[in-house]
Amino acid sequence: MMEGEREERLLAKIRAGEPIESPEEMTEEYRENLIHLMTMQADSELAGAYGYVPWITKAPTVEEKHVVAQIVEDEVRHAMVMYGLLADLGVDVEGRVRAHDQVFTMRIDSDADLGTARITSDKRVNIFYYPIDTWADFVFFNFCMDRGAGHQLEDVRTCSYGPWVRAIEGIFKEEKFHIRHGEYWVKRLAEDPATHAVAQATLNRWFIRTMNIFGRPASPKNVLYRKLRLKVRDNDEVRQAFLSEVKGLAGAVGLTLPEWKPAWAELPEESHIPG
Repeated sequence: MMEGEREERLLAKIRAGEPIESPEEMTEEYRENLIHLMTMQADSELAGAYGYVPWITKAPTVEEKHVVAQIVEDEVRHAMVMYGLLADLGVDVEGRVRAHDQVFTMRIDSDADLGTARITSDKRVNIFYYPIDTWADFVFFNFCMDRGAGHQLEDVRTCSYGPWVRAIEGIFKEEKFHIRHGEYWVKRLAEDPATHAVAQATLNRWFIRTMNIFGRPASPKNVLYRKLRLKVRDNDEVRQAFLSEVKGLAGAVGLTLPEWKPAWAELPEESHIPG
C-alpha cells in the first residue's frame, strides 16, 4: 500500500472515531509521533519514581512510608506498562532504559529555574529535573504535578490509539490516589499556622513548574497531534483546566497562586517541551 493511501485510510478511521490497533494501520508520521508521546510518559514515570524513592525512609510516619512506597511501585508499574506499549511498536526498551538509567536519577539544584527547557537525552517532562528536598515538596508535587498529569491523561483516554486508551485507565485511577494524598497533606500544612508559610512557599515553586509542562498555545506539534487524535485539546485548554481546579483548591485552604509568566515568547521552539 502506498503511503498516501495509508494516510487517507488512517485519517478516515480517526475521523470516524475508530481506534488504531496495529502498526500496520499507521503511517510513519503517526507512528513517530505516537512513540514520541508515549516515550515522554514512560521516561517521566520512571524518572518520577526514582525521585520519590528517598522518601520511603524519610517520610514522617510509618504509614506515610508505606504510602510513598506504594506511589513508587505505582510509578514503576506505569513506566513498565508504557514501555511495554513501546516494545509492541518495535522500540528497544531494554536498550533505552540501560542507556538512560543513570540519567533518570539526575536532578538539578533546587533553586534553578529551567522554564520549559530540557537538558538531558531522555524525554522526561522537565519538572522531573527538580529535586524533592522536603516532605512539603513531596506533598505539593502530588498536589500540582500529579494533577497536571491527570489533566493531560484525560486526552489520552479518548485518543486514537486503542492500546494506549486501554492501558491508561489503570494508570489514571492510581494517579487520582496520588492527587488525593497531596490534597490531604496540603490541607494539613496550609491550615496549621506553624507550617502555613512553608506551604505557601512550596506551592509557589511547584505551581509555576507545573504550569510550564503543558507546552505553548497553538504549537505546530499540538496541531499535528490533534489531527492524528493523539491529543484532543490545545495545550492552553489543558493548562487552563488545571489552573481553574488548583486555584479553587488552594484558595479553600488559604493559599494563593503566584503570578506565572510563560517563558516561550522569548525562546526558540526547540527549547520547549514538544507539543
